[in-house]
Parts: sequence; C-alpha cells; structure tokens
Amino acid sequence: MAQTYSPAAGNTPHNGITREERKVIFASSLGTVFEWYDFYLYGSLAAIIAKHFFAGVNETTAFIFALLAFAAGFAVRPFGAIVFGRLGDLVGRKYTFLITIVIMGISTAVVGMLPSYASIGVAAPVILISLRLLQGLALGGEYGGAATYVAEHAPQGKRGFFTSWIQTTATLGLFLSLLVIMACRTALGNEAFEAWGWRIPFLLSIVLLAISVYIRLQLSESPVFKRMKEEGKASKAPLTESFARWDNLKVVIMSLLGGTAGQAVVWYTGQFYALFFLLQTLKIDAQTANLLIAGSLLLGTPFFVFFGSLSDRIGRKKIVMAGCILAALTYFPIFKGLTEFGNPDVFAAQEKNPVTVVADPSACAFQFDPVGKARFTSSCDQAKSLLAKKAIPYQNVKAESGAVAQVHIGDKVIASFEGGGLAAADFKAQSEAFTAQMGTALKEAGYPEKADPAKTNHLAVLLLLTVLVIYVTMVYGPIAAWLVELFPARIRYTSMSLPYHIGNGWFGGFLPTVAFAMVAATGDIYYGLWYPIVIAVMTAILGTFFLPETKDREIHHA
Repeated sequence: MAQTYSPAAGNTPHNGITREERKVIFASSLGTVFEWYDFYLYGSLAAIIAKHFFAGVNETTAFIFALLAFAAGFAVRPFGAIVFGRLGDLVGRKYTFLITIVIMGISTAVVGMLPSYASIGVAAPVILISLRLLQGLALGGEYGGAATYVAEHAPQGKRGFFTSWIQTTATLGLFLSLLVIMACRTALGNEAFEAWGWRIPFLLSIVLLAISVYIRLQLSESPVFKRMKEEGKASKAPLTESFARWDNLKVVIMSLLGGTAGQAVVWYTGQFYALFFLLQTLKIDAQTANLLIAGSLLLGTPFFVFFGSLSDRIGRKKIVMAGCILAALTYFPIFKGLTEFGNPDVFAAQEKNPVTVVADPSACAFQFDPVGKARFTSSCDQAKSLLAKKAIPYQNVKAESGAVAQVHIGDKVIASFEGGGLAAADFKAQSEAFTAQMGTALKEAGYPEKADPAKTNHLAVLLLLTVLVIYVTMVYGPIAAWLVELFPARIRYTSMSLPYHIGNGWFGGFLPTVAFAMVAATGDIYYGLWYPIVIAVMTAILGTFFLPETKDREIHHA
C-alpha cells in the first residue's frame, strides 16, 4: 500500500502546515526570488546594456545582440539542468541549489563591475556573454531543486499549493528587479542612471547572495532523498535512467511539448515581451512602462497560489491547458488594446494613414550585422531601417524588379534612394535628406516620436497587462507539482529539470529575439505574436491527449 510521508508528522497525512514546512517554503522561495532577480536584471536593462557593451555595431544590431545575449543565458539552461539535476539526484537537493545560487550571485555582481566596450573593446561583450552563460547554467539547476525539495516536503493533497509559492519566485524576482531599477533611476536621474547607475542593481547581488546562502544553510535535506539514501534506492545513473530508457524518455518529451513549451511562451509573452512591446514599439517611457509591469505583477501574483491550490482539487492539466488556449485566442486583441490605450496616437495614425513600403523583395536585406562592417545601401534597406528605428508599423508591397523603393504614408509617396556606389559625403547628404523628409511626413500623418503620457490610458493598460499575468499564473502555478508527479523520486531532479529548462530556456527564452526579428522583417508590430500562439496551441493539443492528470499520485517512492 502506498504511504504518504510528511517530515513533521511521520507517515501520517495532515491538513495543516507545520512550522518546519513553512520554513521550507519560505527559505526555498526567498532564495529563488533573489536568483531570479539576478537573472532578470539583464532583461530589464537590455536597451542600456546594448549601448555600453555592443557599441561597435549599429543601433538596431546592438539591440538584437543585447537580446541574443539575454537569450544566451536561456540557451544553456538545459545543460545546467543535466549537470545539476544529476548532482541533485546523486548528492542531494539542498547542496546542489546552494552551489547554483553562489554561481548566480557572483556572475551577476561581476556584470556590475565589467568595463564597457569603450574601455576594453570586444572583450566587454565576450565577457558579458560568458557571465550570462554561467548564470544560465546555474539557473538550470536551481528550479528543479527548489520545486523537488518543496514538493517532497508537502503532504498529500497540498503539493500544488506548496509548490505554487516557488512559482511566484520568478515573477517576484522580476518585480524586485523592476523596483530596484526604478528606485535607482529616480534617485540618480535618467542621465546618471544610464551612464553608470545601472550597475548598482547588479552590485546589490552581493548582499542578496549573502542572505540567500545563509537562509539555505539552515535547511535540512529532503526527507524523500534521505530515506532513499538510507534504503539504498537512490539512482546511481540518473542520466541513463532518465533519458536512455524509453518508458521515462517519452514522458520527458511529452512533458516538454505538451506542458512546458506552451507554459514558457505564455509566461514570457505576459512578462518580458509585454515589457519590450511597451518600450520598443509603443515608445512609452521606461519609468512608466516598468511601473505598469510592476503593477500588473503585484495584482496578478496572488493567482499563482490560487491556481496552484485549485489544481489540488480539480487537477493540474485542466488549468494549464485552459491558460494556453485563452492566451492563444486573445493575444491579438490584447496587444492591439495595449497599442490603442498605451500610445493612441500611433493607433490612430496607423488606422488613418497606414504606411506601406513598395519595394523589390530581392533588394531587401535582413539587416543583422554581427561585426558592424556591413553596409545596407539599397533603397529598400534605407526605408525599412528608418521605419524600424522609429518603430513605425508598415506593410510590404512587391514592386517591379530594380525599382527604387517608395514609402506610402497615407496619400503621400516618398521615394527612397539607392546608396550603392555613392561617395560617403553624398550618401550622408541623401540619407539626411530622406530622414528629414520621412520625419516630416510621419509627423504630419500623426505618428509620434514617443508616447504622450497625457493620452495614455494607464488604467486600461494596467488591466490588460494584468490579464496577461493571470494567463501566466494559470500555466505556471500548477506546473511544478505536475512535473514532480510525472517522475519517480530517484531520478526526479534530472527528469523534470531538462524538459522544464528546454521549454523555458529555448521556447521561452528566445521568444523576445524571435518575435522582434519577425516584426522587423514584416513591419507588422503584432506579427511576433504568432510565435507564442502556435506553440501554445501545440501544447494544448499534445498535453490534452498525451499527458495524464497526476494530482492524486503518490510521489515518495523511488
């Protein structure tokens, strides 16, 4: 007969939360909040970091590079999951996530001390990306450890509730990073903050690291792991058992495609892509955008615990699948609403005076310049580069081969110019003339340089952002308990960590970069939403038909 294990009450199930269990939840969650804070600082400051560390390339490429460096930390998370997941199943949960938090804290603090591109040249972005890779490796081992540790302390019937506190940590980490950034920006002023003050939030990681290590040293090892060790049932080859045996590997694959992939894109759309959209597309000032995101997180975060607790009663799968479906159905109207309420001038101008680029497709390059040496001189490139820089939405119309590109702004037509073969002085003169002509036409058509704060409907934007966060809580609140319950205890850390971090590291972490590139290529500011929508629909279908409900499973056996 299956037994239910509780560290505080022997093998007897109970409904209350003991002092020891509260300590486990608090200590695991608080340490993980600080780790996510470290990781999210970079995403919140991507635009500033681009200026300091990728100054050797043009502005558009610099921002894409900054996003790629952000994504680099996500790219290596699955490898961290393998390394630290194996360690956690061999050595123990507690000591493994002590190691991960030390790596994370030190890597983040060093970013705050790193000289810029202007000081040490190309070494600056190389070191920065190396630090991001270290952060990603550490984070790859963190989440699985914390989720497994808390779940293995939870009484039967309360795992969703217990682990939902861990689920709040990523959002709270982002919330904390935004608060620290806003406090520093307010105290120092924008100019000083962007020049050097941005380093302060990174340096603060030293203090948070000390607190986190102290807290985690107070914890004891997971009772499930201790019992497995005592009984000699712990895995001696967790990688082989997890990924080289089909009966477990098929669950790993399906938990990725039918679970964490959709959860990841909904999460990153609702938090990071929403922030990028406010800043880069709608041109809302950074302080206002950060406050709006922070407000939505404050309103939405309690729903992590609500949906985690609800999953103990009605099941994990129903809630996660519903979140994916709702997100896929409503992303387009929500983001169009953000445009209408966040920067109504852009919305009105787009409706009244749409912009169209009429160009020969063969003359339009994908404007990504890794080394800063390429010259994009065609008439199409000149037009699209300028529109992308100003975040002006446009449509593409095919022109005859060899035709000079034209930009239609309402009923006005502005011819671009061919820069190939022009002397540097002539190219500069024509570029300035074209920029001035476009600027005047766009202004007359009602396209603003920045969002007008007096016209922004802050309450409406906040409510829409909160809806996005609630979708995040639906898919993310129950996911830890679901993953823990899918795998046996002896290989749980390894087996659940890999699909979680492939889903969140790759499907989710690359979302801002992929979506931004899709928008830049098409001119449609909403086109990037197709990426999370397609992934969410895939997850809803596969998860519904191929993953089991697990809320009543016993998890304390090897």
